[in-house]
Amino acid sequence: MTDGQPRDGDQGGDAGEIELAVVTMRFDAHDTESLHGVLSKYVVLTRMVPGCRNVDLCASVTVAGRLLVIQKWDDADAQRAHFDSALMVEMAESCHGLLTAPPEVDLWDGLSAHDLR
Repeated sequence: MTDGQPRDGDQGGDAGEIELAVVTMRFDAHDTESLHGVLSKYVVLTRMVPGCRNVDLCASVTVAGRLLVIQKWDDADAQRAHFDSALMVEMAESCHGLLTAPPEVDLWDGLSAHDLR
């Protein structure tokens, strides 16, 4: 999830490199209104977590009941710490009975961030 390069302002390496960890979580709901409420609360609270650069909630325009959470973290350590947090556990427990299938979680390297100098 990281390229091993220091972030801007860190000592050593190319000071222009930016580290970024990106997570997507796709949810297919059978109760979209309730899931939207759960995920909206999660997004607002996650934005206050140290290391969170941004988190957004999106709704599919092509698949009814599909919601996507996109998170950007300073680094893989911040992302992993959040996934082990009480906030993440609360969100997961609140999704019980609202989904048609388990959420699809994927981890990404933020390649475009390396263009920012």
